[in-house]
Amino acid sequence: MNSLPLLEDMHQISSHMVDAARANDWDRLVTLELDVSALRQRIADNDEEATSPSERARKVALMKQILAHDAEVRRHIEPWMAQVKVFLGKLPAGRAENG
Repeated sequence: MNSLPLLEDMHQISSHMVDAARANDWDRLVTLELDVSALRQRIADNDEEATSPSERARKVALMKQILAHDAEVRRHIEPWMAQVKVFLGKLPAGRAENG
């Protein structure tokens, strides 16, 4: 199976992930990440070689854009994660594990 259509879908979803991260919409971000993960697995399970230099170039360009989206999402997630760690660190011992 050619992965180009799957990479196109992954690129689109990763763009939506950036929007969700910028909006602090963590629930939507998680849902989109699950979608990307499923596509990633399908690509890993079924990819075949690019049939032309232009297809290979398109795949590389999409992967670079997806990685750029990932970096942008991380820029928004990391400060939030730091706040969560501080909050969890203030809970009484055993409280974080027991909810």
